[in-house]
Amino acid sequence: MTTIAVHQLSKRYGRTLALDGISFEVQPGRVTGFLGPNGAGKSTAMRAIVGLDRPSAGTATVHGVPYARLRAPLRRVGTLLDARSAHPARSARNHLRWVAATHGIPRSRIDEVLNITGLTAVAHRRAGGFSLGMAQRLGIAVALLGDPDTLILDEPVNGLDPDGVIWMRTLLSSFAAEGRTVFLSSHLLGELSLVAEHIIVIGRGRILADAPLADLVTDGHSLEDAYAKLTRDDVEYGGGAR
Repeated sequence: MTTIAVHQLSKRYGRTLALDGISFEVQPGRVTGFLGPNGAGKSTAMRAIVGLDRPSAGTATVHGVPYARLRAPLRRVGTLLDARSAHPARSARNHLRWVAATHGIPRSRIDEVLNITGLTAVAHRRAGGFSLGMAQRLGIAVALLGDPDTLILDEPVNGLDPDGVIWMRTLLSSFAAEGRTVFLSSHLLGELSLVAEHIIVIGRGRILADAPLADLVTDGHSLEDAYAKLTRDDVEYGGGAR
């Protein structure tokens, strides 16, 4: 069953066409990577999926309905789109308490996600004093708070140290192995090739590739090679949104 379905989605900002009628689906039980150069439309598409940007045309649904119509959305979808979204004056624990209270999530879950994300020892510290890596972990803790069956993450390993990157890889692989859905963007193609089973590439607002990782890395080519060719051809042959 499709978890995320995007159909003919377009988004225009004035004269700029950020998304040009893109369509794709994200399936459960695997990690799907979302790639593209800066300004290609990745963040716009992810924001449209979770209702933060209103499309100019087309639809984006999660579990068959627009995100805004999900009942108890944090229990269905965990998101990380901005690692610095926590109020800087709140401690990590109090930030999680605030989110849990607004979504009817029991406080016992707070200790669980602090442990999962390795933040137990710094739970009393203010989020404003966190490094980027610690802020990323807090963002992941929020995403996991409702024990959702879907994760939508924008650059989740940004700022993590090597141990944190390995931790994130294990977390995402385990999440997908449980039959849940992971949809994430990343600029670390080598790392993504270790965790993702399916890849979607966007360039200038249009989908350039939507295929299993194994289909993109044939004949000894790496994901970096395949990505470079797709984005180079897009520029050379004038594809994409204008």
